[in-house]
Order: sequence, then structure tokens, then C-alpha cells
Amino acid sequence: MLVTIIYNLFFHPLRNIPGPLLHRASMIPWSIQILRGTQMFETQKMHDHYGPVVRLAPNHVAFTDSRAWKGIYGTLVDHKSGMTEVPKSLAFVQALDDTVTQIVNSGPEEHALTRRALANGFSASSLRQQEHILVRHTSHLLTLLHSNCQDGLAPINAERWYNYLTFDITGDLIFGETFGCLSGSSYRPWIALLVRAMQFSTSMTVLALLSLRWLPRLAARAAGLFGANPLGPMAAYNDALVRRRMGLPPGRPDLFEGLVRRQKELGFSQDKMCANAFILILGGSETTATTLAGATYKLLTHPEVYARLKTEVRGAFASVDEITVTSVNGLTYMMAVLNESLRMYPPIASNLVREVPRGGVEVAGRFMPGGTLVEVQPWSIHHSKENWHEPWAFRPERWLRDGGGDPAFKDDNLESMQAFSTGPRNCIGRNLAYAMMRLALARLVYDFDITLADDSDGWFEKQRSYLLWDRAELNVYFKPVRKP
Repeated sequence: MLVTIIYNLFFHPLRNIPGPLLHRASMIPWSIQILRGTQMFETQKMHDHYGPVVRLAPNHVAFTDSRAWKGIYGTLVDHKSGMTEVPKSLAFVQALDDTVTQIVNSGPEEHALTRRALANGFSASSLRQQEHILVRHTSHLLTLLHSNCQDGLAPINAERWYNYLTFDITGDLIFGETFGCLSGSSYRPWIALLVRAMQFSTSMTVLALLSLRWLPRLAARAAGLFGANPLGPMAAYNDALVRRRMGLPPGRPDLFEGLVRRQKELGFSQDKMCANAFILILGGSETTATTLAGATYKLLTHPEVYARLKTEVRGAFASVDEITVTSVNGLTYMMAVLNESLRMYPPIASNLVREVPRGGVEVAGRFMPGGTLVEVQPWSIHHSKENWHEPWAFRPERWLRDGGGDPAFKDDNLESMQAFSTGPRNCIGRNLAYAMMRLALARLVYDFDITLADDSDGWFEKQRSYLLWDRAELNVYFKPVRKP
């Protein structure tokens, strides 16, 4: 142990990269932060102290230089390893050796094939065909809020209702059936297990990082024996959903049709189909609900921003029925609000970790040797004073470069905000997520005056992140707007 610490501090190839002494000496301090769900907050503080390049652990480096997005997540050209990208760290996406691969954790070839099969379902034309699904579920949400708000006197947990909405939309778009969250005003049991599943996966990741790769498999088996593995019931329910979806008539214009149509051609097993379906559900629901919750909290704690948004939305439409996926494109200030919300509260805050291939790569002007774990943590780069003027200020005006903005933010590095990642593995559902968020937020702002309940003050500070946020309750009052 002592020899390893001495090597890490004085002889390691990364020895000249700054960071806290204990982090440079051992993997343990950062691993503890991961288990506690606080490492993205701690990493951001390290960047503030040490600068845009920080050594999080002996073999792990984080960047807030915006050039690192391309260096880490972009395409490699003529690299000596023969690889076309810096591969994902298996500890973060495949801690268990027998994990079924899907679009997120597969290698470049399988990823490209999967993405190509899914692409049509996420295209602009497909989104137009699916618009009625988004509108129907959003209208259902508004109806239920009107029924439950008691004229603005009863606090409602907006965070949960946003998740009901996004899960029902995603279920409809993937499986042709909703999860019934809105109708039942509750989660299906397996949806409620998601955060537990993320915490479980985080524990497996830490064991893998500590070079104890045999322990994750043992821990998973033990958890299954004692009924503590949250992935078991989730997998069974997911399998039933996928089987029902695959039994529908062919040609349905949804997010999953491309994989169903090409399953035999791709050679995908039932387990692989289920794994991809699960990732689509997770990506399409949790991240969108997170942004809606973050935007709501920021609006309600910044009344001047909320007032400007209400003026824009209510001045653009004569009735809520006029608010569609297409018509919201003209709401430039609302788009700025969503972008600023994504900056300040990114759905994926950290752990987009890649492992440098043999031969090394250059990242933001620094050579990273093969085997190094590298990443850009969205939480850190989105709050970096090198990239943003007043990085902790919620100012949508920074995104209005064609008028209506504030010259104080003219030097902000907007490219440093990549909430949907970048490169060949950027989020395939980016356009769908924006459509869902803009439609829901515009209709809510049009139909209700919203205020924050006292018990939700300091909402950001109450949360932890295990890849996804373990969100706290966001209690707000929805008061219907009296139309003339």
C-alpha cells in the first residue's frame, strides 16, 4: 500500500496534474464521494481551487476546458490503436462482466448499428407523427393538476407529476401503451425502484474501480438471493413489455420500431432488446423530468425571469390548444430558460468516463497516457468561472445572442454546455426531449400561476446524484389562471 501511494504521488505519469493529496494518492476518497452521491459537487470545488484540469484519483482526470469535449468524446482519426473513439470505462457502464450490452455500453460497431436502427424513430418526421401522443398526455397532466390543485391552495409535488408525464409519454412512444402513472397518480412499482437501481449500480462501479471486479458479481448474486437486487423485478416487467410490443402489427411509427424490424438482421437476443428498451425508457423519462423540475424551481426562485416567461407565453397564444410542438418553436425566451436550466441542473451531472486507448490521446492540449480515465463533468464545466460570467447566476439572457440578451454575458462560452453530450455517442433523443419540455412548460405557464411551497426552499441542496439525480420533493402551488 505504501509503495503504491509513493508511486502515485511521485512517479505516476499524471503526477504533475494538480489535485488534493489524498485523491492523488488513492482511489478511496473519490470512491467514497461516489457512494455518497456527492462527488460531482466535490469535483466542482476541486476545479475552483486547482483549475480546469484536476486529478480526481491516481489514474483519473477531469476537465472543464471546453476543448476536452471533442478530445474525449469526439471521433479519433487515424489513431495508432485503430480505435475510432476513446472507449467508455467498463467500470462505469459494465461493472458486471455478464452485463448485456445496449446502445450505451456497447462497442463502436454495435453502437453504430443500434443507433442507425433507431434513427428513424427519433427523426423530425417521426416526431411530427408522434406529436399527438405528446399533446394528449400533456393535456391529461393539465386536467389532473386542475382537479388536484384546489384552486392553488393544495401543494403538489411537481417533480413527481413531471415524472408521471414523461414515463407515460415514453411508454406510449416505445411500447404503444402507457405506464398508467398519470391515471393512477402513482409510479408502477418497478419505476419506483429506479433510484435504488442507480445506487446499486454505483456500488458495483466502485468495487470495479477498486480492482475488485470479482466482488460485483458476488454482490449481485448475494443481493438476488436475499431479494435485495432491485434489477430483478424491473427486468421481468421490462421483458413482458417488450414481448407485448414485439407482438404488435409491423410498421408502427414509434421509437422502437427500427429495432423490432431489424432484430434478426442485427442478431439481437430478447435480452438485448430488453436492455435497449430499458435505456430508452430511462433516457426519455428521467432526464426530461429532471430538467422540467429544475426549470420550475429556478423560475419560482427568480420572479423576474418567471414574469418575463409568462408574458412571452401568454402573449403568443389565444388558448392552450394553440400550444403545440411546432408553435412553441417561436418561444425564444422559453428556450433560453430551458438551456439555462440544463446548464445549472444537468440531468447527467458526472460519470461520463472514458478510458484512453493505448498510445494515449491529447485532451485540451495535454497528453493523456493509455489507460487513463478521463471525463468532462457537466456539473463542473457548467459552473466554471473560466467559461461563464457569474456561473451560479440563473440568467437565461446569456443564451439570447440575436437580441434581448445582456452584453455582460457576451463572452460566455456557450459551447462548453453540452447537456446531451457530443460526438458519435451524443444523446439520440435530444430533439424529442426539447419537444417534450417546451410543450409541457409552455402549457403549464399558460394555464397556471405557480408558486413555491416553503418546504421546497433550498431544493437543489437536498439532492444527491447516482448518475441520475435522487430528486427531492418539489412542492408547488398551481393556481389556475382566470381567462377573460
